[in-house]
Amino acid sequence: MIEELSSYFDHALLSPEATESDIGRLCREAREYKMYGIAINPYWVNFAKKELAETEVKIISVAGFPLSAVRTDVKVAEAVKGIEDGADEIDMVANIGLLAMGEFKKAEDDISEVRKHLPNDIILKVIIEAPKLYEGSQVEATKAIINAGAQFVKTCTGFFGGATVSMVHRLCDAADGKIKVKASGGIKSLADAETLIRAGAERLGSSSLP
Repeated sequence: MIEELSSYFDHALLSPEATESDIGRLCREAREYKMYGIAINPYWVNFAKKELAETEVKIISVAGFPLSAVRTDVKVAEAVKGIEDGADEIDMVANIGLLAMGEFKKAEDDISEVRKHLPNDIILKVIIEAPKLYEGSQVEATKAIINAGAQFVKTCTGFFGGATVSMVHRLCDAADGKIKVKASGGIKSLADAETLIRAGAERLGSSSLP
């Protein structure tokens, strides 16, 4: 079961004080536990690419992380450079202020601009910081992500609250099979992981798997 569970995980280390030694440890753990990937800040992508050479572990870089309150062109540049440095996927943060205001079309345009600058085979996951949104806004945010052409809606950065079962159910219903759901934030135990997978999450983000 543990090996099967490991394949769901983006092993995350996104704290600003992470060092080269910390990222090296993250890479070793991801190899050892056969995790799907690692989620890291853009500065470390090039280093991690070398550490994970000749492995199947994916590298996930971020854009607009964690606050989302940057211009769209900055998110685009961050995402594109992440791929150039060796990332396999991008986790971007949607413009949470726009989502909170109900400006879902503007938020969709922000996501769409990032999506169109990435190669077609690159997975784009979009973080909506669900704990900061009303339930209806979570649903509308998911629809905006579908319209923008991304592949995943992701619950949270983990900086402002974590994923819940009801949240994952809601996002899965809103996704309606058109995109997938990644649960992240506060996943600390085997029971947490199993419960969120049963709720419909197809990827998990956590630093706690080891």
